[in-house]
Amino acid sequence: MKTGEGKVHRSEVVGVVGPNGTGKSTMIKILAGEHEYDGGWVSSDCSVSYKPQHIDVDMDCTVQVWLDAEVGPRWRSGEYNVNVIRALGIDELLPKRVKKLSGGERQAVSIAICLGREADLYLLDEPSAHLDANARMEAAKAIRRTMEANEKSAFVIDHDVYFIDILADSLLVFEGEGGKFGKAEGPFPLKEGMNRFLEGVNITFRRDHDSKRPRINKANSRKDREQRQVGDFYSYQH
Repeated sequence: MKTGEGKVHRSEVVGVVGPNGTGKSTMIKILAGEHEYDGGWVSSDCSVSYKPQHIDVDMDCTVQVWLDAEVGPRWRSGEYNVNVIRALGIDELLPKRVKKLSGGERQAVSIAICLGREADLYLLDEPSAHLDANARMEAAKAIRRTMEANEKSAFVIDHDVYFIDILADSLLVFEGEGGKFGKAEGPFPLKEGMNRFLEGVNITFRRDHDSKRPRINKANSRKDREQRQVGDFYSYQH
């Protein structure tokens, strides 16, 4: 796995995109200390908080007890309580048994726990999985607010282009052949990175005029042809 030479700054969220099997989760696990690496180097000067892709929790307790164990008392009040716990609807889950949580509920609590830990770098693998559209929006906002308020940085892997668009400041783009090899380039500014990624998967997107949501263009449609002609695979305005 080869990484680019771009730098990550304080308060920055780096979206990590690319085909399956090209090393995205492996990179995150290496940074989290979950995997050994056989080349290059990784600095251990910063503390890391990690939310894995697959959430395996074998706890027979309430969500409240889980939060107390993982985050401590800070989840009960203050900015974190408002911007993360309440925003993700976790305040309504407190008496629920962890084993009874749905996939989306477990995902929301896991995101909150990751964001609740003191760290320099936050690593979230597929945080939008199992969340409905509204919950995805709230999760993206919670991640952004946490990084901005605390001047921390995050790497976020996700396959939802809309989620990445509203969340990320820049993109780390993986390329290669799934299961065989991969390399990462960047981080690039969001527009440049998204164009590079979408060109690689041969898709064009545009923002819907009314909702402002990105929409996939129908292959060989007028919009698709127009954007391809000028190399604008992701047409949007911030």
